[in-house]
Amino acid sequence: MMLFSEILATLPAIDGIAAIELLDAQTQLQARLDNKPGTAGSVRVYHALLQQYGELNQAAASAGLALYAEHTADARQFPGKHPNIDRLLAIAEQQAATLTLHVVRDSE
Repeated sequence: MMLFSEILATLPAIDGIAAIELLDAQTQLQARLDNKPGTAGSVRVYHALLQQYGELNQAAASAGLALYAEHTADARQFPGKHPNIDRLLAIAEQQAATLTLHVVRDSE
């Protein structure tokens, strides 16, 4: 099994991306993942999911949980410790609705 750090290296680069915004069906902002230390890995995961799935739906969330590797088990054991993984767990388990992802470029 690959570690999260190894998986990150295989994902598309996020150069030029300032953040990813997560919007609900009414286009209300639910979360913003800034491309900065501490959340850059999540930006990279969510960006890869956007490229592959076009939205954060159940299939995308399940794929994202696999990308987070060892951190997914930690998130299951300690709810609230990893909010970006908690969100994927809720969507994958159909306890939360599909979200639209919007990329905010550095120039915006």
